Amino acid sequence: MPGIIDSIALIVSSLATTTFAANALYLGTYAAISAGLALGAGFIQGAFAEKPKVPKPDDGSYNLKQSVPSLAYVLGTTKKGSDYVFLEEKAGTAYHIMVWAGHRIQGFVQHYLHDDKATLDGDGWVTAPAYIAADGYQIVKILTRLGLNAETAYSDVVTAFSTIWNNNCRGDGLATVRMSCRTVDQKEFLDRYPNQMPEHSAVGNGALLYDPRKDSTQGGSGSHRYTNPSTWEFSKNIALMRLWHLCHPVGGKMSYENMYLADWANAADVCDENVTNRSGATEKRYHGGFWFRAGNDPIEVGRIMDEAAELVVYERADGKIGVHAGEFVAPDVRLTANSIYSIRVDKNKRRANTVLGVRGRYVNTAKDYITEDAAIYGDPYAVVDDSTERTRTFENAAIQSHNHCQRKQKLTYVRANARKVSVVADYTADGVRDIPYRRFVTVHYPSRGLVEATVEITSSVTIDLRNMRISFSGILVDSTLYAFNAATEEGEPGEAVEPLPDEGVPEPENFAATIETEVVSGGATAAFINATWDFEDSMLTYELEYDRTSGSTGVQSVFSEAGATQVRSGYLVDGEEYEIRLRAWGGGTKSDWTDYVLLTATADPVAPGPVTAVSVDVSTPGEAEFGWTAPNSANYFACRIYINTVNNLGTATLAATEYGPPSATDLRVVTSLAAGTYYGWLVAINPSGTPTNPADNDVATGSFVVT
Repeated sequence: MPGIIDSIALIVSSLATTTFAANALYLGTYAAISAGLALGAGFIQGAFAEKPKVPKPDDGSYNLKQSVPSLAYVLGTTKKGSDYVFLEEKAGTAYHIMVWAGHRIQGFVQHYLHDDKATLDGDGWVTAPAYIAADGYQIVKILTRLGLNAETAYSDVVTAFSTIWNNNCRGDGLATVRMSCRTVDQKEFLDRYPNQMPEHSAVGNGALLYDPRKDSTQGGSGSHRYTNPSTWEFSKNIALMRLWHLCHPVGGKMSYENMYLADWANAADVCDENVTNRSGATEKRYHGGFWFRAGNDPIEVGRIMDEAAELVVYERADGKIGVHAGEFVAPDVRLTANSIYSIRVDKNKRRANTVLGVRGRYVNTAKDYITEDAAIYGDPYAVVDDSTERTRTFENAAIQSHNHCQRKQKLTYVRANARKVSVVADYTADGVRDIPYRRFVTVHYPSRGLVEATVEITSSVTIDLRNMRISFSGILVDSTLYAFNAATEEGEPGEAVEPLPDEGVPEPENFAATIETEVVSGGATAAFINATWDFEDSMLTYELEYDRTSGSTGVQSVFSEAGATQVRSGYLVDGEEYEIRLRAWGGGTKSDWTDYVLLTATADPVAPGPVTAVSVDVSTPGEAEFGWTAPNSANYFACRIYINTVNNLGTATLAATEYGPPSATDLRVVTSLAAGTYYGWLVAINPSGTPTNPADNDVATGSFVVT
């Protein structure tokens, strides 16, 4: 509806120029369309063609696989996925080459694998998240190219696929990402790749932009030249983005020579002004970032930037393209009752049109560039004449600050509820001919309640040269239109839902392991490990791992039944020490191991009887001959001989072990003894090494002297 801004940037253009119809497509003239102007057959045909919508920020959270994707363009800093150009596998490694942007970029800021931030080492190997790089794994590697005019091919891809990908496959002018993913052991797969093949996305600083303020040939100071993109720099300034878009083949297809650069420099200054947000920090007035595709409607792309930075692009009398910055400018055109043929004032107080609150959405860069709700501006539940809630929604893909979004919400609120004015004036009056090139004008018409009133023009300016009249529509504003007190007006943003970190399979609780025995064939006993733990979930199974500390047999493991709280091992080697641990499995993934438990296998815990008739013969120098009678115990296996220079078995040294049958008379000579007094003990053991009670007096030899 003419005369209403509806939270979008408008373009004020002059119909007196012959180039308007040709430029209207590139300038995004919403106002021209709403006024029903004759724009020419070519423009009307394009207006009815269905064109792709500019992608929302969340649309860039995945990588696109299609035959010939439309190139992506990134302005400012944003997070997005990529378009696949290569995906092949060789020797267990998958190679992905993806185009992140169809142009030179400033650089990549942060890589993501699915929703997890990735940390890279100097060679590009992913060292975080932990599930990929745990235990020293190097399985995912990320390399990038910035999109230089002459890029370098990825050498490892060329080596692996030389028949289909060679050094000429450089991707000149394309910002690309090369990600390789190695396969892993089947048991490790879901731990290393819990979401299957990693889905890459990245935060990056996009296109380099021309800044007329840094061009010494255009009244600025610096080395920027619009004819040499290599002199340009990265910027989040939305006015500079709009200037770039108007002069780029995917946008307005104009030339910088057709731009009135003084206007654009001023708009860039306004965008760079410092504002204070609700937390007291300083940020730039109109900075942001977004991305779009080459196939998107350039009018829609331009509208996003115009709306975000409060820009009004217009055609000057000299045919150049200027811009009104997002600031209030005191009007220098004044219309009085003498120069106005007719005027209509709409107080805009109808209940059906009253906007009580504005709901906004913006891209939160602090939360991985998710789109979330801003605080509501106004009171949507306030009572006017009834209890009806009447709100308007504001959303812009380029806005990346809550303060910025709130400022735009306030402007939406003010403009929606402002009084509306339609004016038909005398084209020959003083200053009237400048109206097509102004954003604000003064109207003094006291009889209609307009005393030095400021009008923001919101429609196209129509010139009727037959009757020498000029007409336009607008809204009544004041000089405080852009004033904003963040401390009282910004409000507190809502909390966005953050996904809980995946804690994985829980580690077993209260793990305990014991050595137990059972009788096997032939009446012999065998030892095994019995492990227990607390119940957690009926879907979990548990893996018990055990290994001899000597390492002579290798690691063995056994799995429990689902939902069980205990599991037993196979039979153990009698007398060997084992290290034992437990972990849980669920959904193909596993928990961390518990700490090791050390146990010694004992198949027969019953000690044999003590040896008897203990004697020692030291008649031979340097030797001691020990004699004894084995006990009449079926499980007797051997006799251990301990020697010490003091009468203390606890510190004695095992000198020899003599094997023999039960009830037999046996002896053993211990040689290489130095001369001196010694004490000896003879201890019977069973096949499991279980000794008889060493405190029995009859196992001690008493003192003896070796010569």
